[in-house]
Amino acid sequence: MKITYALPALAVVTVLALSGCVDNSTDTDTGTAGGSTVEVGVDEAAVALLPDDIKEAGVLVIGIDPTYAPNEYKDDAGNPIGWEVDLGNAMAAKLGLDTQYQPSSFDKIIPSVTGGSYDIGLSSFTDNEEREKVVDFVNYYEAGIQWAQLIGVDVDPADACGLTVAVQTATYEETDELPAKSQECTDAGNEPINILKFDTQDEATNALALGRADAMSADSPITQYAVSQVGDKIELAGDSFDTAPYGIAVEKDSALSDALQAALQSMVDDGTYKSILDDWGVFSGAVSSITINAATSS
Repeated sequence: MKITYALPALAVVTVLALSGCVDNSTDTDTGTAGGSTVEVGVDEAAVALLPDDIKEAGVLVIGIDPTYAPNEYKDDAGNPIGWEVDLGNAMAAKLGLDTQYQPSSFDKIIPSVTGGSYDIGLSSFTDNEEREKVVDFVNYYEAGIQWAQLIGVDVDPADACGLTVAVQTATYEETDELPAKSQECTDAGNEPINILKFDTQDEATNALALGRADAMSADSPITQYAVSQVGDKIELAGDSFDTAPYGIAVEKDSALSDALQAALQSMVDDGTYKSILDDWGVFSGAVSSITINAATSS
């Protein structure tokens, strides 16, 4: 479906339909793959907030870990796709910028933002106080944690002592959720949770599907998508919980945060934001107001 917004200085970005299993092994440096398009108007007020160096370069360099479908992953040609990629493309179009995606392992994205290799990190980052000590976050979505289990196996995320739980390394689930739950187990004299860590979400999902783990923990859109792809083997283990904001990682105290906030809010106001989330079936986590550093400012 092609949606055109009647705004001046139109820039075209690609909005991609949800697809199935893909090969995430091939690196790519830029852009988007084929699909339907949405035309997005440049927001001059947002453009005026851009730092001069980025405005002159005309490109937003984005660190991304494209192994986290449906948020960000790769199509069969190795191009990054996903609802966050569509969101990033539309946001850049609002700012009159092109996008250049730099695939990376998740744990290297924030250091690359602070080191100046990437302008931003857009890769399902949960905004929390610890991360805010290093970068600022422009908040654009609310996601919960959700577990999956093998079909027919009864797993309770609130009572997982002694179980093996698969998770992607460096995610909130690996660094915060599971260690805290495991500590509660041992404090009560029970067996700890065996945290089975993988470099990519694909590997964590496969481990559960193959029976190497009792459960898997990931952000709610990720777990729901995984179940939709291998629903003959795994199912949801209860509802999502512990909702928290997603944020775009930006260097501390950079004017770029204000520009991104203005561009995203413009997308919320004109309906572009809703259209993208609706296309991917993830509107349940939508926000009405784009904020900065929600973890510490709320």
